[in-house]
Amino acid sequence: MTKFPYLRQDFTASLVVFLVALPLCVGVAVASGVPAELGLVTGIVGGLITGFLPGSSLQVSGPAAGLTVLVFEAVDTYGLPALGVIVLAAGLLQLVMGALKLGRWFRAISVSVVEGMLAGIGLVLIAGQLYATAGLKAPASGIDKILGLPGAAVDAAGSTAALTSLALGAATIAVMVLWKKLPKKAQAVPGALAAVILAIAANAVFDLPVATVEVKGLLDSIQPPGLDAFGSVGIGIIGTIVAFTLIASAESLFSAAAVDRLHDGPRTQYDKELMAQGAGNTICGVLGALPMTAVIVRSSANVSAGAKTKASRVMHGVWLLLFAALLPSTLALIPLPALAGILVHAGWKLIPFAKIVPLWKEHRGEAVILVVTAVSIVAVNMFEGVLIGLALSVVKTAWEASHIKLEIIDKGAGPIQAYLSGNATFLRLPKILDSLESLPQDRPVELDLSGLHHLDHACRTALENWATRHSATGTEPVKVTEPEEAPAEKVTTG
Repeated sequence: MTKFPYLRQDFTASLVVFLVALPLCVGVAVASGVPAELGLVTGIVGGLITGFLPGSSLQVSGPAAGLTVLVFEAVDTYGLPALGVIVLAAGLLQLVMGALKLGRWFRAISVSVVEGMLAGIGLVLIAGQLYATAGLKAPASGIDKILGLPGAAVDAAGSTAALTSLALGAATIAVMVLWKKLPKKAQAVPGALAAVILAIAANAVFDLPVATVEVKGLLDSIQPPGLDAFGSVGIGIIGTIVAFTLIASAESLFSAAAVDRLHDGPRTQYDKELMAQGAGNTICGVLGALPMTAVIVRSSANVSAGAKTKASRVMHGVWLLLFAALLPSTLALIPLPALAGILVHAGWKLIPFAKIVPLWKEHRGEAVILVVTAVSIVAVNMFEGVLIGLALSVVKTAWEASHIKLEIIDKGAGPIQAYLSGNATFLRLPKILDSLESLPQDRPVELDLSGLHHLDHACRTALENWATRHSATGTEPVKVTEPEEAPAEKVTTG
């Protein structure tokens, strides 16, 4: 048996992943407002560093469309030199969380929050890149991007250059959508790469009035954060660092869970994968590059192409490095509307259209969380939108955990019997008290709490007050049967 039994499969898969990753690395960088080469740097680190480390064997890391909006806001607010500081700090936090074995806890985050986060990112990404497809400057905030689209359409309609740019972007999207309908052999070339090649050809043949990628050179684009960048960082940047850390970690670990369902190989070790992502982001921060996450598009392409070991993702990093070193001038041929079209397509895929209606029918509360999270990200910002989604998820869980059942038995003679079972918390107090206060005031009541699994202080106090008021009407004191494991204090009823 050879030392590398799967070398052929991994080599072939690495070429496929490289071809998928190349236009996405460049597109995410341009959309993030940073030099195109920095997207390649992050892809290279994702392959050579994160790809070599233990954690998940087949998922591939690099710059992700899911962080584009957050990176753009950070660069716009704090400047490009501060990006390295933010990414470095986020990477170090991921290393610490992985060392503390917190990776597995990300699996406890509501899937609806994560999908709502991705949907919100997708909406903002689509809105922003629609401006780019027309060669127009997009507004800063997510809500302004969406509200400004009608005005942008009017502006584009009056400009030949804008209409040409928009047509090229639309053609790029059409190629990517229709590419999947071609025979399997044709699909060996990824749709995004094919769309970019066709856009380059169209621009060369017709000399279109569209902007192309600005090339600075790999070494000139790498600008490690200096002491002045660290000195200019204020307390306000902490929220951005936390947002980078949580969103990148959640996206990577949820991607790992999805990739695990695609193959029969070794399962992901979540804490080690979190540390691998942290190591990659730490190096990206030192180089002043984009943050990385595990990317489901590249990862699924890796699995589909027949990859068996981590060698495929490491080799894909080698191909990105060779391209960046030997063919950097090629980037200058890529029309910006084509990259914008690729990201509009990527943003569309982030929105779980197919899941929303079934989710609403089966788990209405989860559907509300998904939509509220997405809308909050668009209306406010990424970090606060995710916090709103998490808070809503906690409230929903607390509400469902406080399931309570009140059964009233009235035989017409003798005391009325009221049985409470489940979990009595303050969230259910209105329902409990409405039912008890509707009982006849001139009849004795036996309140049986023995079926309760939990009785919080608020409910206990409210039940005591109700029992006192009911007894004060002149009837017999309310008889209360305590839960089997009740707190030390007893309900006083008269």
